Amino acid sequence: MPAKDSMTGKQKAAMLLISLGPDVSAQVYKYLSEEEIEKLTLEISNVRKVDSTTKDNVLEEFHQIAIAQDYISQGGIGYAKSVLEKALGEDESMQIINRLTSSLQVKPFDFARKADPAQILNFIQNEHPQTIALILSYLESEQAGQILSELPQEVQADVAKRIAVMDSTSPEIVNEVENILEQKLSATVTQDYTEAGGIEAVVEVLNGVDRSTERTILDSLEIQDPELAEEIKKRMFVFEDIVTLDNRSIQRVIRDVENEDLQLSLKVSSDEVKELVFNNMSQRMSETFQEEMEFMGPVRLRDVEESQTRIVAVIRRLEEAGEIVISRGGGDDIIV
Repeated sequence: MPAKDSMTGKQKAAMLLISLGPDVSAQVYKYLSEEEIEKLTLEISNVRKVDSTTKDNVLEEFHQIAIAQDYISQGGIGYAKSVLEKALGEDESMQIINRLTSSLQVKPFDFARKADPAQILNFIQNEHPQTIALILSYLESEQAGQILSELPQEVQADVAKRIAVMDSTSPEIVNEVENILEQKLSATVTQDYTEAGGIEAVVEVLNGVDRSTERTILDSLEIQDPELAEEIKKRMFVFEDIVTLDNRSIQRVIRDVENEDLQLSLKVSSDEVKELVFNNMSQRMSETFQEEMEFMGPVRLRDVEESQTRIVAVIRRLEEAGEIVISRGGGDDIIV
C-alpha cells in the first residue's frame, strides 16, 4: 500500500469509502456524478487491502479537511486559516488549506460571491475592463449579470468580450486582484493556472442581465467581433430552455416552426419538454405528432442538433419582434 502522501486524491477517496463501509458509501454515491462513481468504483476495485495505519491517516486527513471546510463556510479561507493556526500551528494549517483548495477546488473570490452586487460594483466600476472581466468571471452568474447591467454602456460590451475570450489567468494575478478587492482575505490558491471565463461564462452572465442590456452588448459585439457575437447568440437559448416559455409563447413557436424540425427535436428531448409541447397542441395534433415520431426510427444526432438550432433561431426571432417573452434574470419588460 503506498504511503498516504504519495497517494492520489482518487486513491484516498476510495480508501475513505472502503473505511466508511458499504451503507455510508452508498449514501455518498447519491451526491456524485456517473463519471465520478465509475472512477471511484474502479479505484476501489483495485484496492486489495487497507492497513490500519493508512486507514487512520486517510480518515484523519478527511476529518481535518471537513473541519476546515466548515470554517471556510462560516467566514472564508482567511478565517479558517486563522482558527487552524491557533489549533494546529502555521505549517500544519497551511498544509490543510492547501489540500482543501486543491482537492475541493475552492475558487478565488469566495468572499465576493457572498457580497452584495452593489458593493462590488462600487469598488470595480472604475477599474480596467480586464480587471472587471476577471472578477465577474468568478462570481455567480446572477451576481455578475446584475453588476454588468449597472456598468456604463460603453464598458459593458468590452467587459463581455473580455470574459468570452479569457482563457487562463496566472495565480499571481488572481491573488493580486483578489487581495485588492478584499484585503482581509488570506487566500491560498494552487500554482496551477486557474481557468475562468470563456464563451459559456459570458453566456451565463448575459442570461442574468435584462433584455435591454443584453441587446446593447450584443449590438456592440456584432460591430467589434461578429463571429464572437454570433457564437454567443447561438448559446444564449438552447432548445431544452423551451420549458421557460409560457403556454402562449410555446403555442406561437409550434405554429412558426417546421413540423419535421419539432418532431426531430422532441425525439431526444426530456419528458418535461415533450409533455409541455404536447399539452400546448390540440389532442389530434399531439396524437399525430407522437405517432409520426414512433415511426421515425433512429435519428442522427447531427440532424437533431440542426433542427433544434433552427427552432432556437425562430424563438429568438419571435422574441426580438416582441411576439414572445423569454424569462430572464434581472427583470424584463412584459410584452402583452
